[in-house]
Amino acid sequence: MTDQFKKIVPHLVVFLVFILISIIYFSPALQGKKIFQSDIVQYIGMSKERNDFKDQTGEESYWTNSAFGGMPTYQLGANYPHNYIKKLDKTIRFLPRPADYLFLYFIGFYVLLLVLKVDWKLAGIGALAFGFSTYLIIILGVGHNAKAHAIGYFPFVLAGIVLAFRRKYVSGFLLTAFAMALEINANHFQMTYYLMLLVLVLGLVYLYDAFKKKELPQFFKTVGILAVAVVLAVATNATNLMATQEYAKWSTRGKSELTLNPDGTPKESTNGLDKEYITQYSYGLFESLNLFVPRLTGGGNDEELGKDSNSYEYLVRQGVPPAQAQDFVKNQAAHMMYWGGQPIVAAPAYVGAVVLFLFVLSLFLVKGRHKWWLLAGSLISLILSWGHNFEALTYAMIDYFPMYNKFRAITSIQVILELCVPILAILGLKELFDGKLEKAKKLEALKWSAITCVGILVVLFFAKGALDFTHANDSYYRQQFDQMGMNQLMSNIKKDREALYTKDVFRSLLFVLIAAAVIWLFIKEKLKKNYTIIAFGILFLVDLVGIDRQYVNNEDFVSARVLEQPFQESAIDKQILQDKGYYRVFNTQESINGASTSFYHKSIGGYHAAKPKRLQDLFEYQISKNNVAVLNMLNVKYIIRQNDKGQMYPANNPYANGPAWFVKNLKAVNSPDAEMKALDSINVKTTAVFDKNRFEGVSEGAFTVDSTTSIKLIDYQPNELTYKTSNKNNGVAVFSEMYYPNGWQVSIDGKAVEEFRANYALRALEVPAGEHTITFTFDPEVVKTGASISLASNILLFLLLIGGVFYGIKTNIKEE
Repeated sequence: MTDQFKKIVPHLVVFLVFILISIIYFSPALQGKKIFQSDIVQYIGMSKERNDFKDQTGEESYWTNSAFGGMPTYQLGANYPHNYIKKLDKTIRFLPRPADYLFLYFIGFYVLLLVLKVDWKLAGIGALAFGFSTYLIIILGVGHNAKAHAIGYFPFVLAGIVLAFRRKYVSGFLLTAFAMALEINANHFQMTYYLMLLVLVLGLVYLYDAFKKKELPQFFKTVGILAVAVVLAVATNATNLMATQEYAKWSTRGKSELTLNPDGTPKESTNGLDKEYITQYSYGLFESLNLFVPRLTGGGNDEELGKDSNSYEYLVRQGVPPAQAQDFVKNQAAHMMYWGGQPIVAAPAYVGAVVLFLFVLSLFLVKGRHKWWLLAGSLISLILSWGHNFEALTYAMIDYFPMYNKFRAITSIQVILELCVPILAILGLKELFDGKLEKAKKLEALKWSAITCVGILVVLFFAKGALDFTHANDSYYRQQFDQMGMNQLMSNIKKDREALYTKDVFRSLLFVLIAAAVIWLFIKEKLKKNYTIIAFGILFLVDLVGIDRQYVNNEDFVSARVLEQPFQESAIDKQILQDKGYYRVFNTQESINGASTSFYHKSIGGYHAAKPKRLQDLFEYQISKNNVAVLNMLNVKYIIRQNDKGQMYPANNPYANGPAWFVKNLKAVNSPDAEMKALDSINVKTTAVFDKNRFEGVSEGAFTVDSTTSIKLIDYQPNELTYKTSNKNNGVAVFSEMYYPNGWQVSIDGKAVEEFRANYALRALEVPAGEHTITFTFDPEVVKTGASISLASNILLFLLLIGGVFYGIKTNIKEE
């Protein structure tokens, strides 16, 4: 066995262990089952038309009409030409989902720790501590796959940067370029943005360190090399980035053109999301301690309660049959355990009592720049996750920091903390095993870290008497219970919350004491290094997996068939689908926040974090006020609604305008506000309005429309619609399709023409007299341009990789 191979063997073993653990945790995936992820179910509904079209034609459609009245598929799984980074990503994530993401967590963190010069055994258990961090598992349970995907590449990017700063310029450049390309390809820009915030913190710490050491030239040289790597990574993802940027301006993430609110009051001018929406989910300061004690504020919205709960015992005492009482605590009281300040949470963002204890220990043991950028990154992300509970910083970031107002659910910025804490924890263990460090200093660090952690837990235990264990929804529940004659039920639910609190405080205390004891035994030379590492590996698994399994386990898996057909066809769907015409459906039950309707019909609803802005505006300003005329112009022929008996049924709307129509009047207005206001009163069947400042080449006027005038949709594909018109006079046709300013090619009898926007959101076209064929084709230029850039940059990256490999081989030969 050669020396080189001997060096590789441990890493191969770790690699295999990671595969094994990933598969064991998600073992039902090996049986062909799939994890039921609520967000992925919504995605399947949204993307069904696109996927069906591709299956039938083999072509990629970059537009779908099944959601929000029509939108690009750029964020709905669109595939782009020459996206070779995506092929590389699929090669790395070769395990079945979601084991592939867990493996990615492990392997990325392992590589980063190796780059930080951590022993492979420590790096191995460190990867487990990171990968099983509860938040990272929970997002797999609810279907935030893109987020998990992006987080999985965080450590690779940091590893490349650290390598470059260690003056390993070639390997650092290549790893950064590939890792960043994969990171961007994961397509969760919020996560990538937060990673860049951490990189900024790292850069500032390294800059200060370089200044102190008088190494500024080397610092800026490294920054230059990394900047080139990032540019190359961006270029390989050019198509997706350019398309997303284009769509973002048209979505709710872009600047609103309206200056008035629906009630007529002045609207806050913003080029992103408003503050209330951004901070709707904000961690409470006290709630953040669930990083240390998992169910400090009741855990999540679906806790496990049983016969030993106070609620169950109370119900039985009140004469409720045991089976009914058990059903209540399992299916209702379990959803009331969370009493934190957020509307809902799936589970606590627990990073582990053992990991946090080691993190505190590392603050006493670790020296140098790694300690400071990891500590600063942790604290900044923690404070920013408090959102509206720490307005001074959050609002300053929203108002002044570039692009910070583009993202909501800022609680997820805690992923930076969840990355930094285990890194520093493992660096602390690394220092503990350093034979050069005096034993007395290790004991001192152990003493103070134990006092700190145990002290916090003791304070939490005694502080429970001052807590009310109340959630904002409790008054509603109490009212319901009072009506049921169960006026003490809410009090017993609070007792169950308190019981969870106490139980988990003691749980964390136990883990901290065991971890402290293991370290004490090692320092006293009563426990060997390898046994100590094994002990911590076991502690990480028992602590974290024990919590993870409460929220994501085998019960979350279903057969593949169920996930492929997540929405069962209802009697309502069957009834509507008997109509073979072209129309849209509005489901009042899910409104514009659900994709079940999109799975079977062309819907004006959908499920997406970046909805089409103008559709959102139409809903807020018109549809929510019961302006049926707007539903008519969107060609909503069926409205799924509730009858007097509480049953859902499909109401036929005979007044829907159809796919397209000629109008008698085209009126000009001078602002988006006026355009929206006009929709309050105009007859959309005969009149259309347009913004003359936006479409200067269009003129208002009156047109003759008689009984012989017609326009019909004769062929439909999601990315191409063909109409036949017959009109004795020149006229203006309005189409019930969403106007999107980029990518739609319009022709009349094969001759290119320009469309314009009417009625705030729809397409419109001046049509000459006579019989004509009108074709709308979605053939976005941004995809063609982006694909060319991607191809060129992929070739360059590949050539640089070949060059880097030859350089590495040549260097090794010289060193030998």
